[in-house]
Amino acid sequence: MSQIAVVTDSVASIPENLMERLGIQTVAYYVHCGQEVLRDLITIQRDEFLSRLSDAAVLPTTACPGPGDYFEKYQKLISEGFSEILSLHITSRGSAAYQAACVAKTMIASQYPDIRIEVVDTLNVSLCQGWMAVESARAALAGASLDDLLVMVRGMLPVTRMIQTADTLKYLYMGGRIGLAKRLMGAMLNVKPLIGMKDGVIVSLGMAHSRTQTYNQMAAYISDAVGQGKVKVAYVHAGALEETLKLKKIVESRLNVVESMIAELSPALAVHTGPGTTGLCFYPVRG
Repeated sequence: MSQIAVVTDSVASIPENLMERLGIQTVAYYVHCGQEVLRDLITIQRDEFLSRLSDAAVLPTTACPGPGDYFEKYQKLISEGFSEILSLHITSRGSAAYQAACVAKTMIASQYPDIRIEVVDTLNVSLCQGWMAVESARAALAGASLDDLLVMVRGMLPVTRMIQTADTLKYLYMGGRIGLAKRLMGAMLNVKPLIGMKDGVIVSLGMAHSRTQTYNQMAAYISDAVGQGKVKVAYVHAGALEETLKLKKIVESRLNVVESMIAELSPALAVHTGPGTTGLCFYPVRG
């Protein structure tokens, strides 16, 4: 067992069996459906939420955990014997989770001065954030120090990238999360958008008139980024497993993928992208 705990947000969307195997801890986002307040992947699961979302007249909203939620998680880990915690969070330019975790870190320091907590803004989301948590947990179990983990994560920050497509930008637009891609509204409501993240905000990477075209563009984008090198890929979706398998086949026929996984977005992310979202999160493997 590692003496370092790895914590991340529920929106990292890491498959549950992998989190359990690696001991990764998550703090759940809040999902507001009208007057009903739900906890991401605790009191609302993926299938139920997508069904609700498809029929919703008003888009549900989300809220990040507060300092108290992170404090409670850190305190629980301390009670279990952990003296060091690495806490990895969704981009601070799209959520206040990082700031809330920093406040919780200060609260812990006042009560537990011997506990070390490192809070990291991943400037990313989904399985990009998730890859950092997964690799950190693996390294911790192998005996790496907290300083080693910080060096590794900081090396992953600029090269871990997300690309995804959806049936429409409607959900991102309605949720106010469209960022620099906003200029594509209108024309792109009826085509397949290709979006990514740069400097912590959502940006446009192009568009296509079919999913197959979009998947080919995704594969080309990764190829441009990694060349003939090795890459790890997490395929993500929101109720679109069949399409995700098509994307996986195209990508892995062209690239040297040394590890992959398939994961479904948590409800707190799916609310912004909508049903049918398909994408991937990747980073190049050195050595």
